[in-house]
Amino acid sequence: MSLLRLSGIVLALIFLVGLAWSNPTMDDYLRFVELELGKAIDRMDQGTSSREQQFIRQVFRSQSKKLLASFVQPNTVRHNWGLVSHYETRMADTKVVVLGLAGYFIPLQGVEEATLKIGRMAFD
Repeated sequence: MSLLRLSGIVLALIFLVGLAWSNPTMDDYLRFVELELGKAIDRMDQGTSSREQQFIRQVFRSQSKKLLASFVQPNTVRHNWGLVSHYETRMADTKVVVLGLAGYFIPLQGVEEATLKIGRMAFD
């Protein structure tokens, strides 16, 4: 085996080990969902009074961990494939599919729709 081929194999193994090591956990996913929901609340309907918007933001900031633990986490299934993770969550009658890879999350389906529905529910 040539030194070049052996070096390529070693580099590929280092890359794969790095992907496995940086594969996001369920806690990482919950932080991602919390950030996405926070962004949705920040983009709230401008027709709502600023007092109501501020109240909703305060409630979300103080209760977001409980919301995630009681609503999002039980409705999420994580498929850990070693190098990547596939997350499926049912939120607001919407299926949310997200791929976790190298410490990042790639929304595949339903994230924007679910955040819009949750934002609307806050005003109903």
